Amino acid sequence: MSLYPVIMCGGSGVRLWPASRPERPKPFARLFGDGPTAFQDTAARAAPLGPLLVIGGADHGGLIREQLAEAGLDAEVILEPEPRDSAPAMAAAAIRLLRRDEEAIMVVLAADHHVPDAGAFRDAVVRAAPFARAGRIVTLGVKPTFASTAYGYIRPGRGESVRMVEAFIEKPDASRAAGLIAEGCLWNSGNFIVPATTLVYELGRMAPEVLEAAEAAVESATKSDTGLLLGEIFRTAPRISIDYAVMEKTARAMVAEVDFAWSDVGAWDVVHALSEQDETGSHIEGRVEVEGVSGAYIRASGGAEVVAVGVEGLAVVADGARILVAPLADSQAVKQAVERLRARGPAGYPGLETATADLGLWLRTAALPVWWSLGADRERGGFVEAIGQDGRPRPAPRRGRVQGRMIFSFAQAGRMGWDGPWREAVRHGLAGMTDAFLRPDGLVRSLVGLDGRPLDDSPFVYDQAFALLGLASMVQAGESADLALGLALRMREGLDNLRHPGGGFREAGDQPFQANAHMHLLEAALAWEEAGGDSGWTDLSDEIAGLALGAFIDHRGVLSEFFDADWRRAGGDAGRLVEPGHQFEWAWLLDRWGRARGRADGQLAARALHAAGLQGVDSRRACAVNALWEDLSIRDGWARLWPQTEFLKSALALGETEDALQAATGLARYLETPVRGLWRDRQGPTGGFAPGDAPATSLYHIVGAIRQLEELSPTLSA
Repeated sequence: MSLYPVIMCGGSGVRLWPASRPERPKPFARLFGDGPTAFQDTAARAAPLGPLLVIGGADHGGLIREQLAEAGLDAEVILEPEPRDSAPAMAAAAIRLLRRDEEAIMVVLAADHHVPDAGAFRDAVVRAAPFARAGRIVTLGVKPTFASTAYGYIRPGRGESVRMVEAFIEKPDASRAAGLIAEGCLWNSGNFIVPATTLVYELGRMAPEVLEAAEAAVESATKSDTGLLLGEIFRTAPRISIDYAVMEKTARAMVAEVDFAWSDVGAWDVVHALSEQDETGSHIEGRVEVEGVSGAYIRASGGAEVVAVGVEGLAVVADGARILVAPLADSQAVKQAVERLRARGPAGYPGLETATADLGLWLRTAALPVWWSLGADRERGGFVEAIGQDGRPRPAPRRGRVQGRMIFSFAQAGRMGWDGPWREAVRHGLAGMTDAFLRPDGLVRSLVGLDGRPLDDSPFVYDQAFALLGLASMVQAGESADLALGLALRMREGLDNLRHPGGGFREAGDQPFQANAHMHLLEAALAWEEAGGDSGWTDLSDEIAGLALGAFIDHRGVLSEFFDADWRRAGGDAGRLVEPGHQFEWAWLLDRWGRARGRADGQLAARALHAAGLQGVDSRRACAVNALWEDLSIRDGWARLWPQTEFLKSALALGETEDALQAATGLARYLETPVRGLWRDRQGPTGGFAPGDAPATSLYHIVGAIRQLEELSPTLSA
């Protein structure tokens, strides 16, 4: 039988707020200076035992991969679509391992425990392994060093160092803890050595619903960039710990007594005790100045600065705008306070005036300067696809749509009064588009390599829409208007070759009949109308708006994304897709079109679209999720940045002030990054942000939303 360490990355570590947060929970936070995280330390301690398997939340797949790579380790990674506690997670890991090795012995470790003597830990596992091979579930029981009320206890039976378990005892009060230690009880470490077959057998007897959901989730799992994503049915597994599901019921439980140093690092008093301290018994870390401080833990990170005078026995932890102040002796009480804070949702703007001022300042003083200085490629022309969170541009093949969007963004910045080099940026984007992306027929190709050679010459309708939008914005801003108009008219003529005989346009690629390309073409046509274009733009706007009202949107205000050649909703899951971001984007456009034409049907459709889109807004996170099913149930609980901007624009256009405040609050969370002026793109279902670059395409969405804020919020705030 082979040993397979299984590292469990569940738990949120709320007591260690603000260092531990949904986007970076305790296992992945650096609690002890610049050393390894608890997850990295656990992985390094377990790796010599056998091939690693890591199971964690889908939110944190990127973090897991990044931290493994940083530690020079490799592992199979299983991702849960939703946390369901330890029993379902261990069940999924066991089922996955049995597909690899029918005799696999799992060594289950929590990712956030502190065990400084890695060798002693591995020796204990090896000592317990023969008992596991005999079909036992062996847990490691730590010999207590004080009467802790934060840990559960195990009463061992008679025998040598590996004994049968007589009882598991919940976390006791102080008096009871002292009595348990006197009786010879051990701390329950939550580490297990168990054959995968034994675990599956016991789960099947004692928690069959857990096992059934885990089996179905493994069977329906899909590969992602960061790991094996369990099927959605995993969400139906009962939320139950392995202790309640199996350990307190099984007759197979044994405990191996260990006396090495161990802690689950559950609160700031423990971090303080494990950290280096000065002569006053204090640990001071980061940009901190103290006077008359003793027995304290004071830490500043995320740009925060702390001055502490005359305090004793306090934890002061500042991470950016989040600050904890608590007596170290009351560290366990942090959880309740943080949970009450989270129940209130993200800190919101008090009014639209504040949101407008805050986001407008961020755009003008941070985002636009960053994207002109770092995002403009002076060597190859045009704009880069993305900038990393380290402030470095990411070299990658360029898409035509990015150039049109960046022209739009900087032209709009000029219209908004930005006193930066917006004209130079617009000209740079235009030169990049015409030099590398313009085809002989006047249309824009899809993809160009870093050497400037075409990689995909396809003229996507989507890409033409953004080229046209950028050109219209140039005319509106008064920059190279004649050149922009000439390019746009030739492009509009070229679009006739992409028309579909059944109406509308046929998109390139594997989804030729779609709403999305038409949506952005409508946006471009309306922009050209507002720029003083000819009647051809009006005709184009009316054609697309008519197609949307007649085919794309149903009687409930629900927008379908994909269709057949007769503009009937596509079959299968493609036809069942509903995107809240597009619900809001179409609402904003049809309201704009309806007002321009005096068409009540357009404005009514806009309100219905907005109302249906609200079904995809998670008020707890103040954000619109990626996707719904056609019955408006959640299909994809992740939330990219761009739907938040469209939620904001729609709410502003329709006069929904509370919705607009919620959308602005949700958007602002994406803009909290190490390099001011960048953004995070993907937020997980529990509120954490996935690691990743800031995509250039988002600037178009952000500029459009902030422009709408500045134009409409004075009216709504009056």
